[in-house]
Amino acid sequence: RQVECTINGLGERAGNAALEEIVMTLKTRSDEFDGLYTDIVTKEIYPTSRLVATITGIEPQPNKAIVGKNAFAHESGIHQDGMLKCAQTYEIIKAEDIGAKKNALVLGKHSGRHAFKDKLINLGFDLNDEEINEAFNNFKLLCDKKKEIFDDDIRALVSSEIIKIPEIYTIEKLSANTCNLGHSNAAISIKFNDKIISEAALGNGTADAIFKAIDRISKVAGELKDYKVSAVSQGKDALAKVTVKVAFGSDEPPFIGHGLDIDTMMASAKAYVSALNSYLSMKK
Repeated sequence: RQVECTINGLGERAGNAALEEIVMTLKTRSDEFDGLYTDIVTKEIYPTSRLVATITGIEPQPNKAIVGKNAFAHESGIHQDGMLKCAQTYEIIKAEDIGAKKNALVLGKHSGRHAFKDKLINLGFDLNDEEINEAFNNFKLLCDKKKEIFDDDIRALVSSEIIKIPEIYTIEKLSANTCNLGHSNAAISIKFNDKIISEAALGNGTADAIFKAIDRISKVAGELKDYKVSAVSQGKDALAKVTVKVAFGSDEPPFIGHGLDIDTMMASAKAYVSALNSYLSMKK
């Protein structure tokens, strides 16, 4: 009998069977499933899960088996004590078996290209020289803004480049202000056809003002259908990952946009422009 499986259990309504759970069940409990196996490389499960979540904008719930953020986390004292004495007490699967690692500070602003490339290989990325150079430049920019760089930060940086679509509009500068008694405002400068176009707008909140200013520049009105913000790693200076769904026109399906930045509002602007670029690319 065939079973339809998807990464992270994605699917219509309540979703499909989660491929990662089935694969790891067969591997971990092989004695209970005599003769059943898969040829799936299990160390690619976690990187694949993260890539799918980045592309779709649908994060697996923290307590999701195998790939959830809490799958290998232990906070209670009795759990920590058990882990120190015998890891198999609470973990019959090792994080390394699915290609996941504990968050750790591994690289910094003084790290070189060779060390960065080696880290990419360890994280399961296979990039050409041009892609490595682009990722390394973004990594250095991040190091100037963020004190601690975690593996998830690097994964997010590289994944954002992998899924990037042709940039018709590129953000050059953003200034935004919020106000709890009145309207927030935003001013943005965007590069289009080698020209810098600037606009400003008021809005019901900072993000709304930013999106309206972008609409004024593009002359395309977008309707925000969904807006999600999440932290890539831990700490006050964690990278903000924003995913939006925007419909440009009543008869058009919504387009997904992704934004990544230390500043949540800049990440929001990047996500909105990403959705706009996807829409314009499809119209060509």
